[in-house]
Amino acid sequence: MQSSLKLSGVLAAFAAATALSAIALSAIALSGAAVADTSDVTWQTRVVVEKSGAHCADDPKCFNRYHPAIPPAARAEPGDYIVFETRDALDSDLDLESTVEDVTALDLSLVHPMTGPVFIEGAERGDVLAVTLVDIEPDQYGYTVIVPGFGFLRDLYPDPYIVNWKTSRLKAVSDQMPGVAVPFQAFMGSVGVLPGEAEVEAWLAREGALAEAGGIALMPLPAGAHPAAVCGAEGSHKDKCLRTIPPRENGGNMDVKQMQIGTRLLLPCFVDGCGLFVGDVHYAQGDGEVSGTAIEMGARVTVVTEVLEDLAEEVSQPHFEGGAQLKATMPSNFYATVGLPLKDKGTVPVYETYLDSQKIADLENLSENLTLAARDALIQMIDYIVEEHGLTREQAYILASVAVDLRVGQVVDVPNYVVSAVLNLDVFEGE
Repeated sequence: MQSSLKLSGVLAAFAAATALSAIALSAIALSGAAVADTSDVTWQTRVVVEKSGAHCADDPKCFNRYHPAIPPAARAEPGDYIVFETRDALDSDLDLESTVEDVTALDLSLVHPMTGPVFIEGAERGDVLAVTLVDIEPDQYGYTVIVPGFGFLRDLYPDPYIVNWKTSRLKAVSDQMPGVAVPFQAFMGSVGVLPGEAEVEAWLAREGALAEAGGIALMPLPAGAHPAAVCGAEGSHKDKCLRTIPPRENGGNMDVKQMQIGTRLLLPCFVDGCGLFVGDVHYAQGDGEVSGTAIEMGARVTVVTEVLEDLAEEVSQPHFEGGAQLKATMPSNFYATVGLPLKDKGTVPVYETYLDSQKIADLENLSENLTLAARDALIQMIDYIVEEHGLTREQAYILASVAVDLRVGQVVDVPNYVVSAVLNLDVFEGE
């Protein structure tokens, strides 16, 4: 009985104290004083590069060509948390109701709108900029498309196709891909720094030589170029602005999915301030991005930078480092095919046509050709997906672009180098 009386006394005291606390909090609220919680405690210096307008053309902080004359959109100190608000890779109006007709109507001169550039205080030409990826907040919509004339198997898939994805920080699902859920493994498809005048001249010369030889090289195109004052039809450097599709020593459209949150990218600085930019964010992608697109989306990307002085000779093009991020991109279940550099007699692979070699056509086996081995593995994988998982060939090609990794096995066993295509079986719900 005595212990019960003690317990009731304790409970009564606790109730009284709680009531007094509630009265005190009410009094504070009535007085207008703030009630702090952890949300009010901050230490980061943030520089937000906000996007504005419907498209890159409407946004002074957006550009889709490279040239050192492009002015900074913002300035940041090393160590600042820089938040880039990015657009989708095609600067599109696509949405969950989009169809193949919308894909056909896309203007590819607008490809790769970049947010920036950001001037990093204290950075100089010859330094190296270390960029650590802190966070990616995805949009709620993404897409994967087949664009006629583009992609690794463009000769086999000439027609437009689209898959619209509903995205979150957990998974991406689509009505056009029933039974499939792709896990969230976001990264910056494009990230880099502005080239200097010397780099622009050198890269245009080498790409121009390739174009003259019949190879695929995307030369300056003022149509659709931004900023218009620098790269447009009446721009000050319209014949010198580099396209954003190919990656180069300044980074750019590298599409390396291992550059996940937590990794640190090292970029050589070619101009004072470096001119850091981000764009073309991918919700998820297979190594190869074989259809030409990953799960493309806009996003809010947060990075932190550090300036490493006088290291450009050691880091003359992008390097990156990290920890457990590679493990996080590995599937728990997989199926793989093995490709060899084989082809049908009498054919010339689409990638080799510009070489005008008569020897290639009559051969069934090419020597030391990783591209052909990758093609062989991918075609086998698409056959497997169609036969074993019931998808159409277009759906299988799209799935390969977002969930199949092309992996080099060996580059010594002449003449047959090996590339494997590894399918992440985790994407099939309920299997």
